[in-house]
Amino acid sequence: MDATSPVGALLLCRTVPDAVRPVAQLLREPLLLAPAGPGWSVLLPEGEPWQGGRRARAGEGERAEPVDRVLGGWATALAVGSTWPVLALWWDGDRAGYTLASGFRRPVGYVWLADGTPAGEDEAMRTFAERLGLDPVLDVQSLEALTRPDPDADARARLRGLLAVLTRTGLALPAGSVAGEDWEDAERIEWTGWRDAVRVDLGAVESSRLGPWVRGPRARALAGAQLAAGLPLALWGAARRSGGWAFAGALLMAHGALGLAYDRVREGRPGAE
Repeated sequence: MDATSPVGALLLCRTVPDAVRPVAQLLREPLLLAPAGPGWSVLLPEGEPWQGGRRARAGEGERAEPVDRVLGGWATALAVGSTWPVLALWWDGDRAGYTLASGFRRPVGYVWLADGTPAGEDEAMRTFAERLGLDPVLDVQSLEALTRPDPDADARARLRGLLAVLTRTGLALPAGSVAGEDWEDAERIEWTGWRDAVRVDLGAVESSRLGPWVRGPRARALAGAQLAAGLPLALWGAARRSGGWAFAGALLMAHGALGLAYDRVREGRPGAE
């Protein structure tokens, strides 16, 4: 990883940018979105919120929120409103690691200390491989090697090793991803208000091929589950002053509300099933 960037993060989505765009907009954060190989997309936070507003408030007595907590909340928020997994990679001066979120399942993660010392559970790597559909033999062996002591590998080298395994699935990060440089095929995702967010989100669903999953009883059940899961998650994050998790809950509720709204709109159209 880029040694000039003491704190940073990436969000890797196991889908194409067109599917990521409407969901990422709901994060209400400035992001760069770009393709990252067949079936992969990457999101780069531009504002580094764990260093900006949160750190400024910390100077007034409130503790800054660490990058892993912020990115964990974002990954969960993106994944629970989607059908594809989201991998958050993060690093700071003391540690580096990942959080993998997939649907409503409990996120899985791993951490390395700055010198590369493993500080996670081996089972996390096997779960990681299973949820991303990696090779249960070759890829798992490579991942498990990252959980063993290696005096020549620091935390950033461990993340590079993790990315090397994912390249076998087609992952190809744009040049300059870690350094925060502009990408040739990148687009900026910015919050433009709820009206535009709803329009973009509904348009993406309308053009998808999800069929009855986006309307009817199953769609209403999924939207209701999102609303039901979002409220306690938002309250849990607020109680622990975790902006990332609180926002994950709020975003989950918003996505569930959009799902119910889309289902109602579709029912009112001629020819709707």
